[in-house]
Amino acid sequence: MKEFSPYHITHVHLHEFLQMPTLNQKNQGNYLVFWWHSIALGELYVEPQEKVTEEQYYLKLSHAIKPAVDFYASGKNIPDFQKLLQLRDFSGFRKAMGSLFSESTSRVIPARVPVSVVICTRNRPAALKLCLEYLRQSVCQPAEIIIIENARENDHTEKLVETFAGVKYFQEPVPGLSHARNTGVKKASNSIIAFTDDDVIVHPEWVFRVWEAFTEHKVAAMAGLVLAAELETETQLIFERCWSFNRGYVNILFDENYFNKNLPLGPPVWEIGAGANMAFRKEIFEEIGLFDVRLGAGASGCSEDSEVWYRILLHKHSILYYPKAAVFHAHRKDLRSLRKQIFAYMRGFTMAVLVQQDHYPPANYRNRLFRQYPKHYLRLVARGFPRFRFRNRTLWEEITGILSGYAFYLKNRKNDPETQFRREEPAPKLQPEQELTT
Repeated sequence: MKEFSPYHITHVHLHEFLQMPTLNQKNQGNYLVFWWHSIALGELYVEPQEKVTEEQYYLKLSHAIKPAVDFYASGKNIPDFQKLLQLRDFSGFRKAMGSLFSESTSRVIPARVPVSVVICTRNRPAALKLCLEYLRQSVCQPAEIIIIENARENDHTEKLVETFAGVKYFQEPVPGLSHARNTGVKKASNSIIAFTDDDVIVHPEWVFRVWEAFTEHKVAAMAGLVLAAELETETQLIFERCWSFNRGYVNILFDENYFNKNLPLGPPVWEIGAGANMAFRKEIFEEIGLFDVRLGAGASGCSEDSEVWYRILLHKHSILYYPKAAVFHAHRKDLRSLRKQIFAYMRGFTMAVLVQQDHYPPANYRNRLFRQYPKHYLRLVARGFPRFRFRNRTLWEEITGILSGYAFYLKNRKNDPETQFRREEPAPKLQPEQELTT
């Protein structure tokens, strides 16, 4: 059996240099992420033992960043950056890119913005400490940081939070991520609520970019770019290549057209992004309700985030995928943990899509779940047999997770979830004669 080689992550800042970075290809692969200042533009995998010449590198670089450059260049007249790279005209490339991103990179970043950052945690003070340290190093600080400790077992997290001045700490005794998220929504005092996880490191400009997304776009919610923090084990590579939270490097608007176009199989709202990097206008929860407590870790397993996105779209609001808001996620390192995670993903996914169809029957998720998915998994099993390597190492957990999710739905579909956070309807104004007789 071929021994796994780790992948070294290199963040290539194209505004600083264009030379081909040194690739250590001895017993390892390379994963390159290309940036122009704080804006991620694309990625490139260089496999172990893969020989890449300088000419090949620039060709791969141009292909990797082309979608993002084309997106940001829309409607603008700039030189052909691919030709500039091919000719090794680095001066021309820097000038063209500098002109293209001048507005984004020259903006004055305020020291503080009216955003509430909510981090839900449970028994992971070491991870939370790192998360808070990086958040506190942000060039733009949120108006408040709120820690929600779910189902507390000891005082370690509370004592940790006390070492970070100004960070607010609350407990949510009922187990379940959705319960914790809902407490965070209720405690937040700003009009924009941003969620991240305790195993995430935020980019120094993340808070600012979250705020920017809502000030520049009329959307109810947003999801941001999630990059891998490390790829040291095969398990982490499996997750990044097969289950990645990364949705690309260009803006994507999810709106009513997206919703209606995908009704035949049910809108794939899980494609929007990940709960590790998402934000909402607080007022949207008053309209659509809170996170469904039947979903998420501690309940069905996950998908409390995508189910809220579904309800936002169902209410004819829009959601923006905004990759300028970037974070780094620490994927699980061992296969046992990954299998447990994927089981929970598919269990929660199944519960969520059936709940979503209950919300709006024309969204035909049953077609996807009971017709398309069996065919899909039969093909995967046939292709993976008999060794079931890499992506196929979680097939059993995926299949059993779907079955478990259906059983969970049958048991819990009639339960009344805690989603009551809507504005109360104003009482009808009484006429004088009514007032006298009441």
